[in-house]
Amino acid sequence: MRFSLSLLMFLLILSCSSKAPSDAFNQGTQASGEDISADPAGPARIEFKIAGAPAGQVRLIGFYADQNFVADTTTADASGHFIFQKNDGYNAGFYFVMMQGNVSFQMLLNATEQNFSMSANVSDLINTMKVNGSLDNELLYKNLAFQARQEPIFNQVSQQLKAAAPGSADYQRIKAEQDKLVAERKAHIQSFQDEYPTALFTKFKIAGQNPEPQVIKKPNGTLDTLAQLALYRSQLWDNVDFSDNRLLHTPVIVNKLKRYIGELTVQHPDSINKSAGLLVDKVLNHKEYLKFFANWITLYYDPEKTTLMDPEAVFVYMVKNYFKPELAYWSDSAEVYALQLRAYEMEASLVGRKGPDVSAPSPDGSLKSIYEMKAPYILVYMYDPNCENCAVETPKLVKFYQEWRSKGVDVYGIALNTDIPEWKAYIAKNRITWTNVFDPTNKSIYAKYYVNHTPELYVLNPDRTVIAKNLKVEQVPTVIEKDMRSRAGH
Repeated sequence: MRFSLSLLMFLLILSCSSKAPSDAFNQGTQASGEDISADPAGPARIEFKIAGAPAGQVRLIGFYADQNFVADTTTADASGHFIFQKNDGYNAGFYFVMMQGNVSFQMLLNATEQNFSMSANVSDLINTMKVNGSLDNELLYKNLAFQARQEPIFNQVSQQLKAAAPGSADYQRIKAEQDKLVAERKAHIQSFQDEYPTALFTKFKIAGQNPEPQVIKKPNGTLDTLAQLALYRSQLWDNVDFSDNRLLHTPVIVNKLKRYIGELTVQHPDSINKSAGLLVDKVLNHKEYLKFFANWITLYYDPEKTTLMDPEAVFVYMVKNYFKPELAYWSDSAEVYALQLRAYEMEASLVGRKGPDVSAPSPDGSLKSIYEMKAPYILVYMYDPNCENCAVETPKLVKFYQEWRSKGVDVYGIALNTDIPEWKAYIAKNRITWTNVFDPTNKSIYAKYYVNHTPELYVLNPDRTVIAKNLKVEQVPTVIEKDMRSRAGH
């Protein structure tokens, strides 16, 4: 048995709404409480002259979250002259212009500023760039020039600070230089916010800023790093304007999302679900962000691609909360129903839940139940006699069972995708003596122990709580011994 999240891939439509935006939206001013659209307002004609650049094909590379794509191609002549033009325009967002000879440079497109020109010398693209007719690109290259001037100085001062003895006169002097550079950087960014608050560049730049770490101490005076991290994580999105869909067409949103979910959140389903909920709940009234965040987080923890223990817990949480008919506007009722059904099938066997009982026929026809088994630890082993991986794991489990049965471990084997003669032959061939059941109708096991792929191995502790799943046989001793120590208070 196998399940992938390909349906979610289908549901995540990368294009934004086809509704034509108003000029007010494209200028960055919200009207009637609606979100700012990334849709182009009309035709585009963007002319370039990059002196010294090689002739040949030029590509316009666009972005949507963590996807990049070729938005258009054209040809540069020997003087570095070329034009991108499109009758219906380009989506507003961040772009790279890629020329021959590894020559590339950045560009921003506002939906209503798609008739402009840019010129530079290939020897120094940033400092020689001239822009005519695009405020966003004027601001972009003003900022890039500032960064190019300050960054080498800042890096040098940072290295000097590392080499200086803390508390020394040199340290204090160098630290003052660093603080001055930081203040200059903040003032530079604030100037865009003060003068051009609705410009795409400003929204893009401000969204990329991170909160300043706050010093939080415990009552004993030591640094409370957990509280510090929690506050930093909670403030990470404070500078993002979720009403501006243009930002989804830049790298800033997905870079921040990867950091928020993958780095600043403990990689445990409970922590992931809490962080996901706090974020997605912020954008319930911003459809494009809702669609992107809900799909991206769910796909990020695809059970087929992650090493996270119990990724189904993330899938169940996301589907139950955000793939509902009233929220998942990007999919139809049949697709929503299929996802909800899959979440229902997974939910009963999540780690930390009470393991469901199963009562099914054994080889002699009598019903055997998990809950009638007396051993402290029960392994629920779901296998297919024709499964190649099962052919590897089953003999290992037989050996493990022989060694650990006296230590309080038993196995409840559930056969899948087989028939009675084949099932009995498999038991005999592998000399299996643990409890075995097979229900040809699957009614007795449906929505109890979810099978992502066979073999599937769950561990139930003495309370019959699921403490681990998706295990290889060699991982089982570690899981059981850890639980034993925990229960013994060690």
